[in-house]
Amino acid sequence: MDTTPASGPTGPIVVGTDGSEPARRAVAFALREAQLRGVGVRAVCAYGGRHAESPDRAMTGWGAGGGPSPHLSDAVAREVTDSIEELRQQVGEPYVEVEVRCEHGRPAQVLLEESQDASLLVVGSRGAGLWGRLSLGSTSTEVVHHAHLPVVVVPPAPKGTSG
Repeated sequence: MDTTPASGPTGPIVVGTDGSEPARRAVAFALREAQLRGVGVRAVCAYGGRHAESPDRAMTGWGAGGGPSPHLSDAVAREVTDSIEELRQQVGEPYVEVEVRCEHGRPAQVLLEESQDASLLVVGSRGAGLWGRLSLGSTSTEVVHHAHLPVVVVPPAPKGTSG
């Protein structure tokens, strides 16, 4: 097997992550693809978005000013970083450089903005949102329709397998 990085765009691979199993599969795919291409990964987690208007701001971590509390932002970043590190260990060497970004906003919009300099955008087929039972989630659908670069939608694991 040839392990020479493929020629072509050298921008990072951007991957959406929200802690769901489909997102974990997307991150693992992005890490493996980055190994093959010899590029880094930018793992992006968007939080808040249209659900930021929740009347119970204390439960959602939103402050009175309408933005995320620093505590929420730090907690999200910590969870994403821990998950990414676990997946990096599972994928193995050569370890890929991973940049984690946690941004407030609608997931599709954040992913599209964060992928402006990327060579590939990777998302899971559905996330942890309210509509997670759909075969292709609203974020992945929007990303596919509006992306300026190649997009990979990682399908769910076949039934009866663990990933």
